[in-house]
This record gives sequence, C-alpha cells and structure tokens, in this order.
Amino acid sequence: MDLRIFTEPQQGATYDTLLTVAKATEDLGFEAFFRSDHYLHMGDVDGLPGPTDAWITLAGLARETKRIRLGTLMTAGTFRLPGVLAIQVAQVDQMSGGRVELGLGAGWFEAEHKAYGIPFPRERFARLEEQLAIVTGLWQTKAGDTFDFHGAYYDLTGSPALPKPAQEKIPVLIGGNGATRTPRLAARYADEFNMPFASVEDSERQFGRVRAAAEEAGRRDELTYSNVLVACVGKDDQEVARRAAAIGREVDELKTNGLAGSPAEVVDKIGRYAEIGSRRIYLQILDLADLGHLELISAQVQSQLS
Repeated sequence: MDLRIFTEPQQGATYDTLLTVAKATEDLGFEAFFRSDHYLHMGDVDGLPGPTDAWITLAGLARETKRIRLGTLMTAGTFRLPGVLAIQVAQVDQMSGGRVELGLGAGWFEAEHKAYGIPFPRERFARLEEQLAIVTGLWQTKAGDTFDFHGAYYDLTGSPALPKPAQEKIPVLIGGNGATRTPRLAARYADEFNMPFASVEDSERQFGRVRAAAEEAGRRDELTYSNVLVACVGKDDQEVARRAAAIGREVDELKTNGLAGSPAEVVDKIGRYAEIGSRRIYLQILDLADLGHLELISAQVQSQLS
C-alpha cells in the first residue's frame, strides 16, 4: 500500500506553504504530493490569501523536489482547453524529470466558475471524453507526425502534437462513483481509478464495475485502484480530538468517513481497503501547518504498511 499526500490549497495556502508540505512529503518517504484544482474555497473558511493554480504550483514543485510524484486530483476539464492542457502537463513532466501524473475530471463546482467567469457547460462528461482522447492522443502521436481530432466540442487539424513528456506514458487518473459511463471511460483511458471519500463497501462496488469494464475492453489487471480519504491521526485521543477540531470536524464522523484515530486504528482501516484491491491511499491533509501530523503518519502508519 502506497501513501500519498493530497492537499486542498483553495481552502487557504500560499505556494510557500505548499512547497514546505511537498518537501516534508519527500523527506518523510511518502510516494507523492497531489493537490486539488479549485479556485474557490468551500465551507466555513475564508480561503486567504486566495487560490493558487494547480499546474503553476506543480511546475514550481517540479524544480524544487527530486523524488516524489506530482499530480492533480482532479484537474477540472472546464478550466483548460485540452490541447493547452496537454502542453502544460508535458512541460511540467519535462521540468520534473518524468514525475507527473494527470488526474482529469469533468469539473463540478459551479460557484467557482461563476466567481471567475469560467464557462460551466451542461455537457461536461461528454466534453471530458473528448478531452481525454485529445490529451492522450497528442502525447501518443509520434514526433514528426500530426494529430487530428474532429469531435462535437473540439476540433484539431494538423497539430504537431508537441511537446512530448519526459515519460513514455504519463499516468492518467480517472475517478468517481458513476455506475456506467465512469467505468467505461476509466477502462478506455485510465492507468489508475480513484474513489474519492468512499466507504470500503462503496469502493468495492465501484472497483468491481471498473474491473468488469476494463476486462471487457481487453485490459484485465492493467489498472491501479486507489482511494482518497481525509486523515486525522493522533498518538492518543487528545491529539486526535485536537487535530479534528483544527479542521472543523468531529472525531466520530472522521472515524466513520475517513482515516482517524490512533496509528493502529488507521493501519487497521487501511487494511480493509487493501483487502478490496486498493493499492494507494491519498491522505487528504487539511491542516497544512501541522507537519507533526505528517511525521506521525510516516513513523507509525507508513512504516507498518511498507
């Protein structure tokens, strides 16, 4: 089981804060640093000093880290034209020496689109399917050849399909709990399928759908399965309660819906996800100032999983 750190900078974080967390992620032996792709805070926070852009952030981190994988859960398809996104991600992959992964979703948070004047089309899932075809198609086109795509929403003619990523294939992540179209899309385009904030039971059900779709597409056992879960770990009950209060959550709710409690409790719950085939856990870390939280997870949770 691999543990990755997942941050939500729209809730309030500077680039320097994210850099500090990313360096701690690397120093403490975690596999990857991922971030959300949002421009507006959610819930009862002010979001100060304001949003940071996901791919600008990752470009900076690409030059200031050496080992960890870097990626998004999930880049919003509404924010970027697919041809531009393919260029951006390939460039950051080059800047990192081949450590980038692309999580791509349809986009869902209508309020942030209204706040920043970003179109919020109704047919987002159909657009996402074309976006995946374009981004992966551009990367797969041989140097010297051109790429064409003529869809309902995007039209590319004679694209040189440059630049190329440093990796032979940038891993693509698709996630969600849709019962039909999501598994089909994952089976066609994904290297990893991710279930966000879901129970063991719901994850097992959706993993089964994706496995069936992948097998039908001739991709049996090719996908990695993963989960995102909020983390709130403490050496004792008092520390768990303090960390829960710091992110405005209740301990019992976190234990039900996330990974909360003592290191032993968290290891036990991660084991339940491992039993259904999950191979990566993205730990949603909401208090980015609490580096002691990462240190505890590294020393007493990650060490037992490795």
